[in-house]
Amino acid sequence: MFNVVLYQPEIPPNTGNIIRLCANTGSHLHLIRPLGFDIGEKAVRRAGMDYALLANVHAWGSLQECLTSLGSPRWFAVSTKGSVRYDSVRFVKADTFVFGPETRGLPTQIIEDCPLAQRLRIPMREGNRSLNLSNAAAVLVYEAWRQLGFLEA
Repeated sequence: MFNVVLYQPEIPPNTGNIIRLCANTGSHLHLIRPLGFDIGEKAVRRAGMDYALLANVHAWGSLQECLTSLGSPRWFAVSTKGSVRYDSVRFVKADTFVFGPETRGLPTQIIEDCPLAQRLRIPMREGNRSLNLSNAAAVLVYEAWRQLGFLEA
């Protein structure tokens, strides 16, 4: 359905929530190293995440490696620095949403490498820093899926 890419995620519970989000929407999760935690089977069991949900989780050495392996899909940088409101885009199957690490967001270079029309933001009240990573991912994936009529993955 869709691809969710977490660039250097740092907080295991956020990734766990996004694994569940992807499992429930038919999306695939891609993690860009380095990770702030271990995703080995033992660590996942210890964190209480269902290992079966990891079937659609892939880890990559770089964002470019990930995007190339996906066949160079249309990708969106999701950032508080984005210029396009997420709800103004017409999403299609295989769209890819790239999110930055929790403490610092996407690096400037990745944002600049993304076409201007694909730099998304989620509206927030003035003066607030950002949404929780797993909440932001849910907002994007569910809006994209809604636009497709909640078609089966």
